Parts: sequence; C-alpha cells; structure tokens
Amino acid sequence: MKSLPVFLALTGRPVILTGKGEAADAKRRLLERAGARIVGEEDGEARIAIISDGDEAVVARLRGRGVLVNATDRPDLCDFTLPAIVDRDPVLIAIGTGGASAGLAKALRQRLEVLLPARLGALAEALFGARAAIRVRWPDAGDRRRAIDAGLAPGGMIDPLKEDVAGSVSAWLAQSGDPVASRLERIRLLSGDPDDLTLRVARLLGAADRVYHGAGIPGAILDRVRADAVRIVAEGAPENPGAGLSLWLELG
Repeated sequence: MKSLPVFLALTGRPVILTGKGEAADAKRRLLERAGARIVGEEDGEARIAIISDGDEAVVARLRGRGVLVNATDRPDLCDFTLPAIVDRDPVLIAIGTGGASAGLAKALRQRLEVLLPARLGALAEALFGARAAIRVRWPDAGDRRRAIDAGLAPGGMIDPLKEDVAGSVSAWLAQSGDPVASRLERIRLLSGDPDDLTLRVARLLGAADRVYHGAGIPGAILDRVRADAVRIVAEGAPENPGAGLSLWLELG
C-alpha cells in the first residue's frame, strides 16, 4: 500500500480548482457534491487543490504554500489522487489505482454498482440509529463486533447485499442466543500467494479475532487479516485459542 485512503469532510471548506474545460467541469461537479466551497489559486485558507490542466507552475506555487495538490493526468505531481466512487449515501466506496489507470478504477466501480443494492445507505442509517440498542444487547465490545459480523455475513439477517434489509435490524437485535460460538479454524494455505486464497478463507481472515501462524507464513497473506486481529507466531495450533474466532494458518 503506497497511500492511505481517507474521506475528507469538505462541507463549507475552500478547495482550489484551476483550469478550464471538460476535466475542470467534472472536478467541479464532484467538489460540489461533496459540499466544498470552490475558490481560486489566490485563496489563502485553502489547503487542498485540484489542478485540472496539470499546470506544473501552478502546482509548484501551491506546493510551496503547503497546499496538497491533485494534478489531473499527472500522477508524478499528485499529493493525492481522486478515486472512482460508488455512492450509496452515507456509504461510500472509493476505488483508486494511485493514478496508474483511471479506466481500471472506472471498470471496477461499474462492476460494484451492479452488485450493491440502491438502498444500502438505508441499512447504514438503521445501524447508526440502533447504536445504543446494540450496545445494550451486546455490552462486551468483542461480542458486539462478532454479532455485527455474523449479522452482516452472507445469508445473515442483515446481509447488506439483500434488498431492503434495513427493516430487519430490529429482528436481528431481538434474536436470542450467541451469534458466534468460539472456535478454532485450521487453514492449510494452497500457497503464499494471496490470489490463491479461497473466498471462504478470505472471509475468515477478515473476521478473525486472532491468527496463530508459523514463522514461514508470508506477509502478503497476513496483510489480508483483519487489521486489529491479534497475530501470534506459534509452532502449532493452540489448545486454548481464546474467545471468538481463532485461526491456525499453515502452508501446503
């Protein structure tokens, strides 16, 4: 990963936009959708700029003032890039290639547009509205995360790929019993290449509470593990792995 994806809150904030023509018009529409206040190069408050014509002199002047710059079609001059966006407000999915290929990002966006229900945002709003009830239902943070993961999993009560699933949040909260029993999953990897991961294994890596593994497991595989999962180097599968979902990874 060569850059850190972030979502900037731009409502009411000044953003410099320079250049004319189709590219500038497209960037203007994008900034207006985000609520930005579009200003010229001379604005001294703006800390972000989009140079739609890639003018190197303008880029140099703004960088000299500490402004972060995006120069259209000039990735070598960019401090940040603009992703392709799938908008299911308040859910946003951003797809970037670091400036390598806008066409590839667009193609991936089009694929995702077909997959994601139009009312996905309604589920996000329903979950936001239920935050207090969710905390009451599952006071422990670990139990709460596992319950949410189970509900949102494929086929779960609030599977986000189901149409009009927002109305199922109340029923999901009212369910009885533990949503996920503590268990250890033993995974024998086909290779050290993350492209060889099965869909099931990829989902387990993204949901695990902790991952036990030998010293020979490649970093490219471990990068697919949930960011806040505990990683433990071990010589063999543990007898008492702990609460929640634990994985034991081995090669071949």
